[in-house]
Amino acid sequence: MKNSIYSFTKRLFFVALIGVLTQCQKPSTPIIISPDTYHASVDKVTNIMIHDIFSPPVASRIFAYPNVAAYEILVQKDTTYASLVHTVNGLNFMPKMDDNKKINANVAALIAHMEVSKILIFSEEKLDVLKDSLYQKWQNTNEQEFLASKTYALKVVSNIKKWMDADNYNQTRTMPKYTVDTDDASRWQPTPPAYMDAIEPHWNKIRPFLLQSADQFKPLPHPEFSLEKGSQFYKELLEVYTISENITKKGDQSEEVAIAQFWDCNPYVSVTRGHFMFATKKITPGAHWIGIVKIAAKKTNANLMQTVNAYTKTSLAIADAFISCWDEKYRTNLIRPETLINQNIDADWLPILQTPPFPEYTSGHSVVSGAASVVLTALFGDNFAFDDDTELQFGLPIRSFSSFYDASSEAAISRMYGGIHYRAAVDNGLEQGKNLGHFIVDKIDTNKEVN
Repeated sequence: MKNSIYSFTKRLFFVALIGVLTQCQKPSTPIIISPDTYHASVDKVTNIMIHDIFSPPVASRIFAYPNVAAYEILVQKDTTYASLVHTVNGLNFMPKMDDNKKINANVAALIAHMEVSKILIFSEEKLDVLKDSLYQKWQNTNEQEFLASKTYALKVVSNIKKWMDADNYNQTRTMPKYTVDTDDASRWQPTPPAYMDAIEPHWNKIRPFLLQSADQFKPLPHPEFSLEKGSQFYKELLEVYTISENITKKGDQSEEVAIAQFWDCNPYVSVTRGHFMFATKKITPGAHWIGIVKIAAKKTNANLMQTVNAYTKTSLAIADAFISCWDEKYRTNLIRPETLINQNIDADWLPILQTPPFPEYTSGHSVVSGAASVVLTALFGDNFAFDDDTELQFGLPIRSFSSFYDASSEAAISRMYGGIHYRAAVDNGLEQGKNLGHFIVDKIDTNKEVN
């Protein structure tokens, strides 16, 4: 009897052991990262930036660094695209993946995107909700692969942070505020209702990503300041007023109002109710074009590498566009239409859009839209028709465009419809951005076979 029990127990032990060994020999389930997961990470960061109210230039920096981190990981396992090391200013090194370790490049890329983003935003806990849920899911799917990928990703994050910390951003936080010059009638002055200080007057000191210098693409000069009624400058001032008056007569449902509101993208809109003033939160111009990247990538069923490539190149163009534009804004330091119209034409006039708090020339939205449209056209082709639903979350309907250039032209003219820019700022700004965009497309050679 004892021998029978012993024999039975022995057989059970060996059956269990064989089961364990067999289970150990089964191939681990690989972690799958879809482009939608990357889109979700970008969207999360965008929404956090809206909550934290980052200025348009600062927001562009927050988009660029995390995308570069993800790109530099994915490109190591890709045969089509080339690394940005030694191409992007100051990026001279990137830790390499160890092929002997079970690193999933896709997982590492997404980890790097979230971890670099977390360094740059304020509301870190909001990103942790997405990050922690993904980490738990990946650990449950394949713990070894997840941990190896995370370890490598954090090495990349550390390297990106060193590169990022050398771009002069921290130094500009301690530089003097903009000083208003009330003795010169052509100089920018704070505008109602909040009369905010001018934002980021030292942004031209930020290290560009691809430009050789902040003033590399200086636009044509704006018409010489003059309030003489026959001067070109006064004609442009009167044009802003006349367009606004004509739009107002059409009513709030006019196409021009719809265009102005769709491309407003002003994170600083202040609303006054009695004795209280509060801000409404919106995306920045750069964030709007990042949203268009998502639309184009999803429409073309872009894979993860193609998706990250599109985000990276476009975000680099947007970031350098802000550096270029802000360099011109504080060099020319031009007064806004609202101030001059109130002083010289109509004291009660209000623009359709709220005037943002920085000098007028050139139009930031025009420069950024011009640059982004060139890069996206190079990526997805001419005459790429798309439906832009970026502003749905703010209660604005979808607008349709026949191409990225079509969208950039509408974005630029929206600033005149809104009453916040002169024509020269719109036209010259759009050209400034397109010239910058072509430079970036030419400089980033992503085809390894050509390199």
